[in-house]
Amino acid sequence: MATKKAGGKATKKAAKKTTTKRAAAGELKFKTGDRVTWDSSGGAAEGRVVKVATTSGKIKNFEYKASKDDPRYIVETDEGGRAAHKADELKKA
Repeated sequence: MATKKAGGKATKKAAKKTTTKRAAAGELKFKTGDRVTWDSSGGAAEGRVVKVATTSGKIKNFEYKASKDDPRYIVETDEGGRAAHKADELKKA
């Protein structure tokens, strides 16, 4: 999405700034169904994103905070365990 100058021409620099702002404002990095890996207390874990949470919630006895600008990715291991993670804790598998 480019921004127009007074002369009506769009600039790449303005478009780059807009993209960066959206990413900083919580643009989704992963989507439901993506295979991901993360570090866990027992070593590396792998699973899939089952939900993108934009409101706070609870998994078993763990409460997580989430918002549109700071979503949590609910992931499930192949064994059925679930957890909530921030985007920077996950990598695409």
